[in-house]
Amino acid sequence: MTRQGMMDRREQNQPAQGSMRSQTSQTGEYTRKAPVFRPNVDTYETDTELVVVADMPGVAKDGAEIRFENGVLMVHGHVPPREQPGTELLLREYDVGDFHRTFQLSEDVDPAGISAEMSNGLLTVRLPKSESAKPRRIKVRGT
Repeated sequence: MTRQGMMDRREQNQPAQGSMRSQTSQTGEYTRKAPVFRPNVDTYETDTELVVVADMPGVAKDGAEIRFENGVLMVHGHVPPREQPGTELLLREYDVGDFHRTFQLSEDVDPAGISAEMSNGLLTVRLPKSESAKPRRIKVRGT
C-alpha cells in the first residue's frame, strides 16, 4: 500500500457514531480538541458497598479523576496523545481520546469512604454504603 493510500484509509477510519460524547458535561466543559469516549462499566453491589469497574485503556493512575458531589459520581480518564515528536502518522485504525462518565447515586453512599484504584486500564471505584443503608439483623425478643 502506498503512503497516500494509507492516508486515505486513515481518513475513513473515524469512530462509530455514538461512541463519542460531546465536549460539554454536567461537571464542566473540556477545552482539549480530542474525542471523549464513554467507558464501559460493570457495577455490582454487596451488603457493604457498591463497586464500579470502568474499562479505560491508556489511562495512567495520575490521569484518572474521580469526583463525588451532590449525589453524582464523575469518572474522567485522560489519555495522552500517542504521536511522538519527529514522527509522521501513516495509519490510524482507532482513535485515542479521554474517557468520561457520570452516575447519579442515592444518598445511601458514605462519601468519606469512597476509594479508587487504577490497574492495567481498569478503574475500580468502591462506594461504601452508609450505616443506615447496610442490611442488619434484628434480634427478636420475647417472653
